[in-house]
Amino acid sequence: MAKKRQSFWQPLIVLVGIAVVSAFMLAYVEQITEVPIKKAKDAQELAAIAEVVNAFDNNPFAEKMIITTANRKHKLTMYPARKDGVLNSVAIKAYTNTGFGGRIELMAGFNVDGSIRNFKITSSNETPGLGSKVDEPKFKEQFHGFYPERQILKVRQDGGDVDAVTAATISSRAVLKALDRAYDAFRTFKSGDSHE
Repeated sequence: MAKKRQSFWQPLIVLVGIAVVSAFMLAYVEQITEVPIKKAKDAQELAAIAEVVNAFDNNPFAEKMIITTANRKHKLTMYPARKDGVLNSVAIKAYTNTGFGGRIELMAGFNVDGSIRNFKITSSNETPGLGSKVDEPKFKEQFHGFYPERQILKVRQDGGDVDAVTAATISSRAVLKALDRAYDAFRTFKSGDSHE
């Protein structure tokens, strides 16, 4: 009987010991990798910001703000770009869940006059070679200087002024939805209505 008790407790103690050691090791690894991962993510985000705004000499991260869209449904992060203290453009991190592959995240750049300067897809599951073409120059170039206030930010099939990527209309519409959401936040910022 004593042997049965010993054979039950001994493996249990070993398993608990392994679990405790594993938990401490995982916590340690997470702790030492947390800062480098955050730095890499920030560097990637700063590169996306630099790609979509005009030249700047400020720190967009230090001046970032949360902007609520006019319909009060979404809160987006905005990064101002300043040169010699003067605001010359902004980057707004936007998203949509209507892509063919689900969620699309992008960084949209706007000049101070409200025209789109550029955008960069930062996260997407769109089909390689089809939907992924929404981040290629052929599609993106039509947005340089695009004024959402004067032009229709929809694909031509929907009565808009944008040529969709061939065989990737869903992805094109999703990008336009994210850009429209970013523009909505930009308008709110320009009106001085809502930022935190």
